[in-house]
Amino acid sequence: MGDEASGPDLTQGVAIADLADRIPLLGHVGTQAVLVVRVGDDLLAVDATCTHYSGPLAEGIVVDDTIRCPWHHACFSLRSGAALRPPALNALTCWRVERRAGKAFVREPLPAVARPSLVQAGLPHSVVIIGGGAAGNAAAETLRQEGYDGPVTLLSADDAPPCDRPNLSKDYLAGTAQEDWIPLRPADFYAAQRIELRLGTRVAAIESAAHAVRLADGSRLPYGALLLATGAEPIALAVPGAALPHVHMLRTLRDSRALIAAAGTARQAVVIGASFIGLEVAASLRARGIAVHVVAPEDRPMARVMGPAIGDMVRAIHEEHGVTFHLGATVTAIEPAAVTLSTKQQIAADFVVVGIGVRPAVELAESAGLAVDRGVLVDEYLRASVPGIFAAGDIARWPDRHGGAPIRVEHWVVAERQGRVAARNMLGRNERFDAVPFFWSQHYDTTIAYVGHAERWDHIAIDGDPARRDCTATFWQDGKRRAVVTVGRDRDSLQAEHALELDTLG
Repeated sequence: MGDEASGPDLTQGVAIADLADRIPLLGHVGTQAVLVVRVGDDLLAVDATCTHYSGPLAEGIVVDDTIRCPWHHACFSLRSGAALRPPALNALTCWRVERRAGKAFVREPLPAVARPSLVQAGLPHSVVIIGGGAAGNAAAETLRQEGYDGPVTLLSADDAPPCDRPNLSKDYLAGTAQEDWIPLRPADFYAAQRIELRLGTRVAAIESAAHAVRLADGSRLPYGALLLATGAEPIALAVPGAALPHVHMLRTLRDSRALIAAAGTARQAVVIGASFIGLEVAASLRARGIAVHVVAPEDRPMARVMGPAIGDMVRAIHEEHGVTFHLGATVTAIEPAAVTLSTKQQIAADFVVVGIGVRPAVELAESAGLAVDRGVLVDEYLRASVPGIFAAGDIARWPDRHGGAPIRVEHWVVAERQGRVAARNMLGRNERFDAVPFFWSQHYDTTIAYVGHAERWDHIAIDGDPARRDCTATFWQDGKRRAVVTVGRDRDSLQAEHALELDTLG
């Protein structure tokens, strides 16, 4: 993955006149792939490979003095290399550029930028984060990156450290991602960053008047600022047999491991639900040679979010790979070796995967008296209705940039970005969260990218051909473009995201 050492040898120099403004040039220094970018009168050079999934930054876009990855929309500073926007994990290395005789020569790597100093007076005396998912982990890391030196405690009900959750239904479940790729950080990272990570820890209550949380073991933990990042929980299926041991849901690393173990001896599985998770699981099980039947009540998979054309494309992709669909049907009962459908049909099943959606885990927020409406209501700074408490990730409902009802988005990148902004606002940054939502879904060798947010639309414009896996679908409502879906057009997705940020698409 990513860029190999190709293009010109940058140590031998490239003509400055040939460098177009904000158009990256891919070259190499030895075996290291490096980008040179002209930004106005400045010449900047950084590593050419994204620190998330090793995406090729040369195929991305430059916005002001930042570069964005075409694969999953990470964003980096060209001046400092800093990872400015998740899912970027680490900074890029910057390289010294020398000008001589009309040429730009890339020399040695520059030292990493030192962590900023932060005046601790007036900051919260401690930060407690409830939830070890994308938002919680991003917040903890951001606090340290911003120079906060107070105690940071990350409470996670999970028994595994923060992990690359999107991979649990994709490459890891398919058997093409190694186990050691899944943790977001090495085992010693949290101790080195002085982040107290408490796994297998459940919070019983938030005592907001006392600025403390009460844990399930009866102990209390005071906080100066609190982040609620409890995420969402899979919706259980309410039919006879749903509690049988061969019925699985997928949310955690333990869940994914259990599915892998089940697949090791199985020949056929039934996936209940044609959601993103359900169909990604179907693709991963097919990669393991398991026969897969998908049962869902809708007429087209994903049509509610993606529209009919993309829905038909998704169905065709899966059918080409051997998946059998039972649409317009529900499961009425599960037995040890079969499921029964509302159509009276029975399907043999060595195991069953339930993927019928999730609901935000708001019980703690409700019991603490926070404003809740299908999620924890927050303002544009991700502050909840009780002072000192923030919310981020799958539970947060924040103001719509278009002025409509508050929105809630259940996607990894959004959660990471919110965790980062919430952490900065705990430190007094007063940074609005108005990022354009982005997510991706992978089906075999086809990746679908979605930017924006369109719960409803009155028109979908299709450019290209979904059947060829090369298209852009633009979702319109009341004369405004609300979201853009791309297949096979990574750069177009980045450009659409940027245009939506500027509100220039409508």
